[in-house]
Amino acid sequence: MSSTLLIEIFTEELPPKALEKLGNAFASGIFNGLKARDFLAADAVATTYATPRRLAVIISNVRAISLDKTMREKVLPVSVALDAQGQPSVPLIKKLAALAAATNAVLITPDQLERAADGKAESFFYSYTAKGAALEVGLQVVLDESIAKLPIPKQMSYQLQYGPAAGETVHFVRPAHRLIALHGDAVVPLRLLGLKADRITGGHRFLSKGAVTIADAESYVEVLATEGRVIASFDQRRQQIRTALLAAAGEDLVLMPESLLDEVTALVEWPVVYPCHFEDEYLSVPQECLILTMQTNQKYFALTDTGGKLRSRFLIVSNLETKDPQYIIQGNERVVRPRLADAKFFFEQDQKKTLAERVPLLANVVYHNKLGNQFQRTQRVQAIAVAIAKLLSTDPLLAVSAARAAGLAKADLLTDMVGEFPELQGIMGTYYARHDGETDQVALAISEHYQPRFAGDALPTTETSTAVALADKLETLIGIWGIGLQPTGDKDPFALRRHALGVLRMLLEKRLPLSLKTLLDTAAESFADNPNFKDPGADVLSFMFDRLRGILRDRSYAQNQIEAVVAQLPDTLTNIIERLDAVQAFAALPEAEALAAANKRITNILKKNNVTSTGTVQETLLQDAAEKALFAAMSNVKPQVDAAFAQGDFAGALQSLARLRTEVDAFFNDVMVMAEDEQLRNNRLALLSNLHLMLNQVADISKLVA
Repeated sequence: MSSTLLIEIFTEELPPKALEKLGNAFASGIFNGLKARDFLAADAVATTYATPRRLAVIISNVRAISLDKTMREKVLPVSVALDAQGQPSVPLIKKLAALAAATNAVLITPDQLERAADGKAESFFYSYTAKGAALEVGLQVVLDESIAKLPIPKQMSYQLQYGPAAGETVHFVRPAHRLIALHGDAVVPLRLLGLKADRITGGHRFLSKGAVTIADAESYVEVLATEGRVIASFDQRRQQIRTALLAAAGEDLVLMPESLLDEVTALVEWPVVYPCHFEDEYLSVPQECLILTMQTNQKYFALTDTGGKLRSRFLIVSNLETKDPQYIIQGNERVVRPRLADAKFFFEQDQKKTLAERVPLLANVVYHNKLGNQFQRTQRVQAIAVAIAKLLSTDPLLAVSAARAAGLAKADLLTDMVGEFPELQGIMGTYYARHDGETDQVALAISEHYQPRFAGDALPTTETSTAVALADKLETLIGIWGIGLQPTGDKDPFALRRHALGVLRMLLEKRLPLSLKTLLDTAAESFADNPNFKDPGADVLSFMFDRLRGILRDRSYAQNQIEAVVAQLPDTLTNIIERLDAVQAFAALPEAEALAAANKRITNILKKNNVTSTGTVQETLLQDAAEKALFAAMSNVKPQVDAAFAQGDFAGALQSLARLRTEVDAFFNDVMVMAEDEQLRNNRLALLSNLHLMLNQVADISKLVA
């Protein structure tokens, strides 16, 4: 018989940042464990529930007894099971007796065994039907395994206070007080964490009348909501909070990052939104500071007008519903006021010293023990930024602007505001730079040089910002790699993958005419006087091409098309997208596969014969009609291909090459490249090397075939 199963662990308040993950792991562990043991019908569905004080799962169509299962077990190799006379050996007799005991069989005889191939030898196998297990037996094992595998950030050790297990030490994420295990309306007799399963749970800490009795698994959610004043579903609470915040915001915009919304959802069981205010005088502080302190320290939701300007009104999510919330509102307003006052104090104090005055003090901040301090790093970034600026523009003002911005970029690390809120580094530097009278280009670059910070983040908007952003990322990438701390496996503590992706995105999306090798060499030169540094340029270049492949895959290009372009190790990325689009269009042509295969064959021939450069084809040495036809076709097509390539019409160049298919096919069908006559052979290799150059001018099309 199948019924709905409910499992719930009722605990002290669980860690909010881990709640959703814990709830999902708890539910999936139980569901997968029961499924593996054949307790679930094909249409069984698990629903996850997680609140600040409970982890729960409801699974539909759970069997009271698991299905019988046909088992086939290897007994022994035939060579061991039978003696020299072909009779059952002593090891076989003992094995059959052990199998009989294990499978509850009265007796297992050799004639019940199956003789079958087992690799290169033969073995005996025994097939039997394993009877299904009772749910209480299988579920106890599944529950124990699921609890042991929970992604608990930090375990607690505590002693049980009540019951027969009082005094026993238990290890769990938080002290557990109750355990529910209901199959339909029947309690499944399980034990876990020193608790015995029943049908009683706890409701809301303040709004419920006390313990809540669950009659059956199907009624869990409704009874918990009506009697316990608890919304059990994490997703439902989150959606309810989102809807309430939007309603309370009115015409204003509510700032609700998903991470904050998730954390608040994990803090309340019966969410209610209330509006609060703070004094307008605090709006003189950069709004990023106020927003961050409200979100980080208080878990409040800031409001802005439609133009993005911060309001002095904010929203809180409370775990208490009351007709008179004034004390809740006043209490939260009173709590946030000192935080805002601190931010105002930090901002005012920081402005008493310019960023330029702080720069020498960076010498007191360690960057890395093998790479020196932050002041030395600033000087390296400055040198790289100036070199990049000169590559980007002949305007000397860009180099001056880049040097100034790079020199000031890390100075805000020494301010009180960034000391309190490290997330504001760069942002505060821009505010302070403008206060100091720096140009907009310099001020903006101090914050934008961190961009892009993550996948999808905006790129720097100005040439000054771009030069400093490239310099900052290249200095980190080359410097950290150069002291032997390159990424290994999934470990990348210095975020070198992110830095490489940032550099590539700027080069690609801004179409910067910068040489990858030159950029890496320039960065390496800034470490010339460091004895700990070993230039990793070649390894980093390979690393960056691997990251480039990933970026292009994310843009939905096929792997072989990407390889056709990236395999040529392009030094600049200004036209790589156009090349890829051309390859994509060429791959759809009927001639593409044959030409790609021919190009691969040509590559192998030239490599085998150590042909590394194109030679001159002597037309007088062309003998066969097929090689003459190919030479003529190449001579006819080459001007069109070269003209299209020069104009950046890569698709046109490849389409022109497609017209060579007939002559290329005929050449390989009719012409012996490796002729005995050395002069004839070399002329044919020269013909192929010239064809190879034409075919690979846009991309290595041989990569289009396996």
